[in-house]
Amino acid sequence: MTSATTTNPKPKPAGRGRMKLAARCRLVTEAPAFGIAVFCAILFNAALMGLETYSGLAGQYRLVLGAAENCCLALFTVEILLRIGAQADQPKAFFRDPWNLFDLAVVASAFLPFVRENTTILRLLRLARVLRTARFLPHLRILLIAVGRSLPGTASFLFVGALVVYVYAMIGWVCFAEADPEHYGSVGRAGLTLFLLTTLDGLTDAVRAGLQISRLSIVFYASYALLASFVLVNVLIGVVLNSLDEAREIEEENNRVPAQAGPEGTDLKERIATARRALDEIEASLPVPGAGAVGVRPEREPAGSRSGA
Repeated sequence: MTSATTTNPKPKPAGRGRMKLAARCRLVTEAPAFGIAVFCAILFNAALMGLETYSGLAGQYRLVLGAAENCCLALFTVEILLRIGAQADQPKAFFRDPWNLFDLAVVASAFLPFVRENTTILRLLRLARVLRTARFLPHLRILLIAVGRSLPGTASFLFVGALVVYVYAMIGWVCFAEADPEHYGSVGRAGLTLFLLTTLDGLTDAVRAGLQISRLSIVFYASYALLASFVLVNVLIGVVLNSLDEAREIEEENNRVPAQAGPEGTDLKERIATARRALDEIEASLPVPGAGAVGVRPEREPAGSRSGA
Protein backbone atom coordinates (compact mmCIF):
# COMPACT_ATOMS: atom_id res chain seq x y z
CA MET A 1 0.00 0.00 0.00
CA THR A 2 1.13 3.53 -0.65
CA SER A 3 0.40 6.64 1.38
CA ALA A 4 0.30 10.06 -0.21
CA THR A 5 1.58 12.99 1.76
CA THR A 6 -0.86 15.85 2.02
CA THR A 7 0.51 19.36 2.15
CA ASN A 8 -1.28 22.61 2.91
CA PRO A 9 -1.31 25.18 0.13
CA LYS A 10 1.43 27.72 0.34
CA PRO A 11 0.52 31.23 1.46
CA LYS A 12 -0.59 33.45 -1.33
CA PRO A 13 1.90 36.10 -2.50
CA ALA A 14 -0.60 38.77 -1.54
CA GLY A 15 -0.60 37.48 2.04
CA ARG A 16 3.19 37.57 2.21
CA GLY A 17 3.13 41.04 0.71
CA ARG A 18 0.76 42.27 3.39
CA MET A 19 2.97 40.82 6.10
CA LYS A 20 6.05 42.53 4.66
CA LEU A 21 4.17 45.81 4.37
CA ALA A 22 2.91 45.52 7.94
CA ALA A 23 6.42 44.75 9.22
CA ARG A 24 7.94 47.74 7.44
CA CYS A 25 5.20 50.16 8.53
CA ARG A 26 5.31 48.82 12.07
CA LEU A 27 9.05 49.42 12.14
CA VAL A 28 8.35 53.10 11.43
CA THR A 29 5.31 53.62 13.66
CA GLU A 30 6.87 51.93 16.68
CA ALA A 31 9.98 54.10 16.52
CA PRO A 32 10.13 56.72 19.31
CA ALA A 33 11.04 59.43 16.79
CA PHE A 34 7.78 58.83 14.91
CA GLY A 35 5.62 59.49 17.98
CA ILE A 36 7.64 62.58 18.90
CA ALA A 37 7.32 63.97 15.38
CA VAL A 38 3.54 63.48 15.29
CA PHE A 39 3.18 64.96 18.78
CA CYS A 40 5.19 68.06 17.74
CA ALA A 41 3.06 68.37 14.59
CA ILE A 42 -0.12 68.35 16.69
CA LEU A 43 1.26 71.10 18.93
CA PHE A 44 2.38 73.07 15.88
CA ASN A 45 -1.10 72.75 14.37
CA ALA A 46 -2.60 74.05 17.64
CA ALA A 47 -0.21 77.03 17.55
CA LEU A 48 -1.27 77.79 13.97
CA MET A 49 -4.91 77.88 15.05
CA GLY A 50 -4.00 80.36 17.79
CA LEU A 51 -2.14 82.60 15.35
CA GLU A 52 -5.13 82.68 13.01
CA THR A 53 -7.23 84.34 15.73
CA TYR A 54 -5.16 87.53 15.28
CA SER A 55 -6.76 89.17 12.27
CA GLY A 56 -3.79 91.39 11.43
CA LEU A 57 -1.28 88.56 11.60
CA ALA A 58 -3.57 86.18 9.74
CA GLY A 59 -4.11 88.68 6.93
CA GLN A 60 -0.43 89.49 6.58
CA TYR A 61 0.80 85.88 6.57
CA ARG A 62 -2.24 84.23 5.08
CA LEU A 63 -0.29 82.27 2.45
CA VAL A 64 2.34 81.13 4.93
CA LEU A 65 -0.27 79.96 7.43
CA GLY A 66 -2.19 78.17 4.70
CA ALA A 67 0.93 76.37 3.48
CA ALA A 68 1.80 75.36 7.05
CA GLU A 69 -1.72 74.00 7.55
CA ASN A 70 -1.45 71.95 4.34
CA CYS A 71 1.90 70.56 5.53
CA CYS A 72 0.32 69.51 8.82
CA LEU A 73 -2.56 67.85 6.99
CA ALA A 74 -0.14 66.01 4.70
CA LEU A 75 1.87 64.81 7.71
CA PHE A 76 -1.26 63.60 9.50
CA THR A 77 -2.37 61.80 6.33
CA VAL A 78 0.97 60.01 6.01
CA GLU A 79 0.78 59.11 9.69
CA ILE A 80 -2.67 57.54 9.45
CA LEU A 81 -1.67 55.65 6.28
CA LEU A 82 1.38 54.25 8.05
CA ARG A 83 -0.78 53.17 10.98
CA ILE A 84 -3.19 51.45 8.60
CA GLY A 85 -0.26 49.80 6.83
CA ALA A 86 1.12 48.57 10.15
CA GLN A 87 -2.11 46.57 10.56
CA ALA A 88 -2.20 45.30 6.97
CA ASP A 89 -1.76 41.71 8.13
CA GLN A 90 -4.75 42.04 10.48
CA PRO A 91 -6.95 44.95 9.27
CA LYS A 92 -9.71 44.31 11.80
CA ALA A 93 -7.34 45.12 14.66
CA PHE A 94 -7.00 48.69 13.38
CA PHE A 95 -10.73 49.33 13.41
CA ARG A 96 -11.18 47.77 16.86
CA ASP A 97 -9.14 50.57 18.43
CA PRO A 98 -11.36 53.63 19.20
CA TRP A 99 -8.38 55.98 18.99
CA ASN A 100 -7.62 54.77 15.45
CA LEU A 101 -11.22 55.41 14.42
CA PHE A 102 -11.09 58.89 15.94
CA ASP A 103 -7.83 59.73 14.15
CA LEU A 104 -9.13 58.38 10.85
CA ALA A 105 -12.37 60.36 11.11
CA VAL A 106 -10.57 63.62 11.96
CA VAL A 107 -8.05 63.30 9.13
CA ALA A 108 -10.43 61.95 6.48
CA SER A 109 -13.09 64.59 7.15
CA ALA A 110 -10.66 67.32 6.09
CA PHE A 111 -10.85 65.98 2.51
CA LEU A 112 -14.65 66.05 2.28
CA PRO A 113 -15.86 68.80 -0.09
CA PHE A 114 -18.64 70.23 2.07
CA VAL A 115 -16.33 70.27 5.11
CA ARG A 116 -13.53 72.16 3.37
CA GLU A 117 -16.03 74.76 2.18
CA ASN A 118 -17.42 75.34 5.68
CA THR A 119 -14.87 77.34 7.66
CA THR A 120 -16.55 76.78 11.03
CA ILE A 121 -16.72 72.98 10.73
CA LEU A 122 -13.17 72.86 9.39
CA ARG A 123 -11.87 74.83 12.37
CA LEU A 124 -13.70 72.56 14.78
CA LEU A 125 -12.17 69.52 13.13
CA ARG A 126 -8.74 71.12 13.32
CA LEU A 127 -9.41 71.74 16.99
CA ALA A 128 -10.25 68.05 17.40
CA ARG A 129 -6.71 67.24 16.26
CA VAL A 130 -5.47 68.71 19.53
CA LEU A 131 -7.29 65.92 21.37
CA ARG A 132 -5.06 63.44 19.56
CA THR A 133 -2.32 64.35 22.02
CA ALA A 134 -4.05 61.88 24.35
CA ARG A 135 -2.61 59.08 22.22
CA PHE A 136 0.91 60.14 23.21
CA LEU A 137 0.16 61.17 26.83
CA PRO A 138 -0.93 58.12 28.84
CA HIS A 139 -2.15 60.13 31.83
CA LEU A 140 -4.32 62.36 29.64
CA ARG A 141 -5.68 59.26 27.91
CA ILE A 142 -6.62 57.80 31.29
CA LEU A 143 -8.45 61.00 32.23
CA LEU A 144 -10.41 61.06 28.98
CA ILE A 145 -11.39 57.42 29.41
CA ALA A 146 -12.43 58.16 33.00
CA VAL A 147 -14.60 61.07 31.85
CA GLY A 148 -16.29 58.87 29.27
CA ARG A 149 -16.98 56.07 31.75
CA SER A 150 -18.30 58.51 34.35
CA LEU A 151 -20.99 59.91 32.03
CA PRO A 152 -23.72 57.40 33.03
CA GLY A 153 -23.10 58.05 36.72
CA THR A 154 -22.91 61.79 36.10
CA ALA A 155 -26.27 61.70 34.32
CA SER A 156 -27.85 60.03 37.35
CA PHE A 157 -26.20 62.59 39.61
CA LEU A 158 -27.58 65.46 37.53
CA PHE A 159 -31.08 64.01 37.72
CA VAL A 160 -30.92 63.67 41.52
CA GLY A 161 -29.34 67.13 41.86
CA ALA A 162 -32.03 68.72 39.69
CA LEU A 163 -34.70 67.00 41.76
CA VAL A 164 -33.20 68.34 45.00
CA VAL A 165 -32.90 71.86 43.61
CA TYR A 166 -36.49 71.77 42.34
CA VAL A 167 -37.90 70.61 45.67
CA TYR A 168 -36.01 73.27 47.61
CA ALA A 169 -36.91 75.89 44.99
CA MET A 170 -40.58 75.16 45.52
CA ILE A 171 -40.15 75.36 49.30
CA GLY A 172 -38.25 78.63 48.93
CA TRP A 173 -40.93 80.05 46.66
CA VAL A 174 -43.64 79.18 49.19
CA CYS A 175 -41.71 80.62 52.16
CA PHE A 176 -39.84 83.62 50.71
CA ALA A 177 -41.65 84.69 47.53
CA GLU A 178 -43.43 87.67 49.09
CA ALA A 179 -40.52 88.89 51.24
CA ASP A 180 -37.74 88.29 48.68
CA PRO A 181 -39.26 88.29 45.16
CA GLU A 182 -35.87 89.10 43.61
CA HIS A 183 -34.49 85.67 44.52
CA TYR A 184 -37.62 83.58 45.12
CA GLY A 185 -40.30 85.33 43.04
CA SER A 186 -40.73 82.25 40.82
CA VAL A 187 -39.55 78.67 40.78
CA GLY A 188 -37.06 79.59 38.08
CA ARG A 189 -35.47 82.38 40.12
CA ALA A 190 -35.50 80.22 43.23
CA GLY A 191 -33.82 77.36 41.36
CA LEU A 192 -31.12 79.70 39.99
CA THR A 193 -30.51 81.12 43.47
CA LEU A 194 -30.15 77.67 45.00
CA PHE A 195 -27.95 76.46 42.16
CA LEU A 196 -25.54 79.33 42.80
CA LEU A 197 -25.62 78.51 46.51
CA THR A 198 -24.41 74.98 45.72
CA THR A 199 -20.85 76.35 45.65
CA LEU A 200 -21.51 78.02 49.05
CA ASP A 201 -20.73 81.35 47.43
CA GLY A 202 -23.02 84.00 48.92
CA LEU A 203 -24.46 81.62 51.49
CA THR A 204 -23.68 84.03 54.33
CA ASP A 205 -25.65 86.86 52.73
CA ALA A 206 -28.53 84.52 51.94
CA VAL A 207 -28.70 83.30 55.55
CA ARG A 208 -28.69 86.86 56.90
CA ALA A 209 -31.48 87.87 54.53
CA GLY A 210 -33.43 84.75 55.49
CA LEU A 211 -33.10 85.43 59.22
CA GLN A 212 -34.74 88.83 58.71
CA ILE A 213 -37.74 86.98 57.26
CA SER A 214 -37.94 84.02 59.65
CA ARG A 215 -35.65 82.28 62.10
CA LEU A 216 -36.68 78.96 60.59
CA SER A 217 -34.85 79.91 57.39
CA ILE A 218 -31.63 78.67 59.00
CA VAL A 219 -33.06 75.14 58.84
CA PHE A 220 -33.83 75.61 55.15
CA TYR A 221 -30.35 76.84 54.22
CA ALA A 222 -28.47 74.47 56.54
CA SER A 223 -30.24 71.37 55.22
CA TYR A 224 -29.80 72.50 51.62
CA ALA A 225 -26.08 73.21 52.09
CA LEU A 226 -25.58 69.87 53.80
CA LEU A 227 -27.44 67.91 51.12
CA ALA A 228 -26.46 69.74 47.94
CA SER A 229 -22.97 71.00 48.73
CA PHE A 230 -21.61 68.11 50.74
CA VAL A 231 -23.52 64.90 50.11
CA LEU A 232 -24.21 65.26 46.37
CA VAL A 233 -20.80 66.74 45.55
CA ASN A 234 -19.07 63.91 47.38
CA VAL A 235 -21.21 61.42 45.48
CA LEU A 236 -20.05 63.00 42.21
CA ILE A 237 -16.42 62.83 43.34
CA GLY A 238 -16.91 59.17 44.19
CA VAL A 239 -18.32 58.46 40.71
CA VAL A 240 -15.36 60.20 39.05
CA LEU A 241 -12.78 58.40 41.22
CA ASN A 242 -14.40 55.03 40.52
CA SER A 243 -14.31 55.75 36.78
CA LEU A 244 -10.68 56.81 37.10
CA ASP A 245 -9.78 53.46 38.70
CA GLU A 246 -11.59 51.62 35.91
CA ALA A 247 -9.76 53.71 33.31
CA ARG A 248 -6.41 52.81 34.89
CA GLU A 249 -7.31 49.11 34.78
CA ILE A 250 -8.31 49.38 31.12
CA GLU A 251 -5.06 51.15 30.25
CA GLU A 252 -3.00 48.54 32.11
CA GLU A 253 -4.87 45.75 30.34
CA ASN A 254 -4.22 47.37 26.95
CA ASN A 255 -0.55 47.69 27.80
CA ARG A 256 -0.31 44.02 28.80
CA VAL A 257 -1.79 42.77 25.53
CA PRO A 258 1.02 44.09 23.28
CA ALA A 259 3.58 42.73 25.72
CA GLN A 260 2.16 39.24 25.26
CA ALA A 261 2.12 39.57 21.48
CA GLY A 262 4.84 38.25 19.23
CA PRO A 263 7.51 40.27 17.42
CA GLU A 264 5.17 40.78 14.49
CA GLY A 265 2.36 41.97 16.76
CA THR A 266 0.30 38.80 16.37
CA ASP A 267 -1.18 36.74 19.13
CA LEU A 268 -0.23 33.20 20.09
CA LYS A 269 -2.70 31.46 17.79
CA GLU A 270 -1.52 33.37 14.75
CA ARG A 271 2.09 32.59 15.63
CA ILE A 272 1.29 28.87 15.85
CA ALA A 273 -0.52 29.00 12.50
CA THR A 274 2.48 30.75 10.91
CA ALA A 275 4.84 28.13 12.33
CA ARG A 276 2.67 25.33 10.94
CA ARG A 277 2.65 26.90 7.49
CA ALA A 278 6.44 27.22 7.60
CA LEU A 279 6.79 23.53 8.56
CA ASP A 280 4.47 22.52 5.72
CA GLU A 281 6.57 24.50 3.26
CA ILE A 282 9.77 22.85 4.52
CA GLU A 283 8.21 19.39 4.28
CA ALA A 284 6.97 20.06 0.76
CA SER A 285 10.42 21.23 -0.37
CA LEU A 286 12.24 18.08 0.90
CA PRO A 287 13.30 15.58 -1.84
CA VAL A 288 11.25 12.38 -2.00
CA PRO A 289 13.40 9.24 -1.45
CA GLY A 290 13.36 6.55 -4.13
CA ALA A 291 12.41 6.74 -7.77
CA GLY A 292 8.68 6.46 -7.24
CA ALA A 293 6.09 9.04 -8.21
CA VAL A 294 6.17 12.44 -6.61
CA GLY A 295 4.36 12.47 -3.32
CA VAL A 296 4.44 8.63 -2.98
CA ARG A 297 6.63 6.99 -0.37
CA PRO A 298 7.97 3.52 -1.32
CA GLU A 299 7.14 0.69 1.04
CA ARG A 300 9.90 -0.86 3.08
CA GLU A 301 10.82 -4.43 2.22
CA PRO A 302 10.58 -7.02 4.97
CA ALA A 303 13.90 -8.01 6.45
CA GLY A 304 13.29 -11.69 5.68
CA SER A 305 12.89 -11.15 1.95
CA ARG A 306 16.43 -9.77 1.62
CA SER A 307 18.00 -12.72 3.41
CA GLY A 308 15.99 -15.15 1.34
CA ALA A 309 17.17 -13.55 -1.87
